[in-house]
Amino acid sequence: MTVEHTAVDEDLAAYVLRLGDDALVLCQRLCALVTRAPTIEEDLALANIALDLLGHARTLLAYSGRLDGTGRTEDELAYHRTERQFHSALLVELVPGDFAVTIARQLVYAHYSRLLWSALEKSSDDTLAAFGARASREVEYHQMHADQWTVRLGRGTAESRRRMQAGLDLVWPYAAELFAADALVDRLDARGSAVAPARLREEWEREVAAVLDEARLTPPKPSWQATGGREGLHTEAFAPLLAEFRSVRLQYPGGTW
Repeated sequence: MTVEHTAVDEDLAAYVLRLGDDALVLCQRLCALVTRAPTIEEDLALANIALDLLGHARTLLAYSGRLDGTGRTEDELAYHRTERQFHSALLVELVPGDFAVTIARQLVYAHYSRLLWSALEKSSDDTLAAFGARASREVEYHQMHADQWTVRLGRGTAESRRRMQAGLDLVWPYAAELFAADALVDRLDARGSAVAPARLREEWEREVAAVLDEARLTPPKPSWQATGGREGLHTEAFAPLLAEFRSVRLQYPGGTW
């Protein structure tokens, strides 16, 4: 059983909120692919991954609402913030292209999130540590799914390899933002509550490079890096996603998940 954190902690609230936003936005992107995946089995696989992410988002957003002292619920945080008040990484909001783009993004994010949740199992915050222990087990499947499809597409036909490489080239500039340092995370890392993501990057690079090597794909070397999502600056694709996500809530005010 987790121990509820009752003291106001604005730094930790902001950190937990950004992690919840990542999960929520990626969940919505994956949900949009259901019935559009290459096979029925992949419809189910992506739906199950999205459900895991939705569960992560609910837990993290609700915890943020307790930590910041406002008592806002996960619904209030999900549905009643402006675009600039979301702090998700730009990677998760990208419009999915073909299936290879989705797999490329999942490869980047699943390896990052598994390393992050595993590291947070040692957080000095009891609630975050308990969540990390549960989430790290769940995202092992997300990682396995992405790894297997990366290899399958990379070693399949010439066309599947071309598309998988193109997907990697597209999403790679957005990976850097996941590992970017900032003052908030540095403060929390120093006190043991959070994990500075830069400390995860070397292992992430090793893991992903091994998958790409098996897939006979080339690790991209982007000439630029995406930034801004953590500060609430999003791509043009984010506003339509948010509008669609909120549409039922606006029709039925007061509804809950």
